[in-house]
Amino acid sequence: MTLRHMRIFVMVCRCKSVTAAAEKLMIAQPAVSLAIKELEQYYGVKLFDRISHKMFLTTEGKRLFLYANKIVSLFDEADSDIRDWDSFGILRIGSSVTIGTCLLPDYVKRFHSQYPKVKILVTIDNSAEIEKKVMENQLDFAFIEGTIHSNNIVCHRFLKDELVLVCGASDPSYPEEVSLEALEKFPFILREKGSGTRELFDSTLLTKGITVTPEWESISTEAIISAVSKGLGVSVLPLRLVKDELSAMKLKQIRVHGLSFKRFFCLIYHKEKHFSKSVLSFWEQNGFSQTPDRRHLNLSGFTNKKYSQRP
Repeated sequence: MTLRHMRIFVMVCRCKSVTAAAEKLMIAQPAVSLAIKELEQYYGVKLFDRISHKMFLTTEGKRLFLYANKIVSLFDEADSDIRDWDSFGILRIGSSVTIGTCLLPDYVKRFHSQYPKVKILVTIDNSAEIEKKVMENQLDFAFIEGTIHSNNIVCHRFLKDELVLVCGASDPSYPEEVSLEALEKFPFILREKGSGTRELFDSTLLTKGITVTPEWESISTEAIISAVSKGLGVSVLPLRLVKDELSAMKLKQIRVHGLSFKRFFCLIYHKEKHFSKSVLSFWEQNGFSQTPDRRHLNLSGFTNKKYSQRP
């Protein structure tokens, strides 16, 4: 078996399609099919079930994917690290929407001012998708505000955050404070399932025995703010993202008696991740690690007061 076989197999797993994998790898589709066939013959197992023109990993396929993904990832990291030792190579950072909007630009700017040769690739998505990309080593590390769902992910809290219930500032339908029970009657406009904001909102209400079915769902915080400001409903959004609208009196905060939405921002990475020089330098530059080491990090910077006040 060769690295080429592993790379093709990993891409088919990610794309769930031979055709899509061939396009990504820029090789002929028959070459991809042949590589998968050779893998199955070599190991004497079936790696994919093909049902209704769709591909599903078998149990053996899932096990091989864990190893193949590590092999391909380690090779790519070694290749980047050795080839670009003088420029620190490429840094792949993921972020959920709130952190990507409010904090990440400052982190990247601070790092880039010291290491301008490093190429930084940023992916912003909901927390669930970002965690998935970290698991598949498509990202070196990430910032999220959601809950981690895998034991293979290391999570460090570094900043407190709060969600607030808001409505249009000129909307007379909502008082300044409401009861928990009143929420079930409100027309909600919410982020999509999988976002950290939505997960905290749903889980918090669930503990109170309350269920809300949104009238609108959107991946765009800007679209939600626009709809709410026009009186189309209410939403629960990060205070950091709506503070300007609250100050400009485009939105109004509604307090919920006996309820608050508190959470933490977190830095996450895979527990088996090899830390490149660019990752360690990024963390050190932004105060996340006082004594960085490739395997044993002192992460006291996550809780010091000086860092917690950074933008």
